[in-house]
Amino acid sequence: MARGKKKVEEVKNELNFKAPTINDLEVIIRPVITEKSMNLMQSQNKATFEVSKNANKIQIKNAVEKIFKVKVEKVAISNVIEKQTTRGSRYKGVISGYKKAIVTIATGEAIDLFKE
Repeated sequence: MARGKKKVEEVKNELNFKAPTINDLEVIIRPVITEKSMNLMQSQNKATFEVSKNANKIQIKNAVEKIFKVKVEKVAISNVIEKQTTRGSRYKGVISGYKKAIVTIATGEAIDLFKE
């Protein structure tokens, strides 16, 4: 290849580029259990999870499929912003933000978050 642009793969190989990897158990932090998420779970077969801030849809899908052994059809992600709080007039604080994933599960399958 004469003078010109290099391919992306060549540049990555020259720099020994390694994409950061994340473990499946590090992707899902905890389930989000609210009245709205429980209604979604019962009516539309969707589960809601708090996930790692640097996780993408593919990683979330693979993690849910491996951990809960279900087939995932769709993943929707939203960032929940942090909120300022005040208790009385003296105490001020911040509720930290997080990344939330709403996972649509295939029909006929379910995730049991309340195992006994």
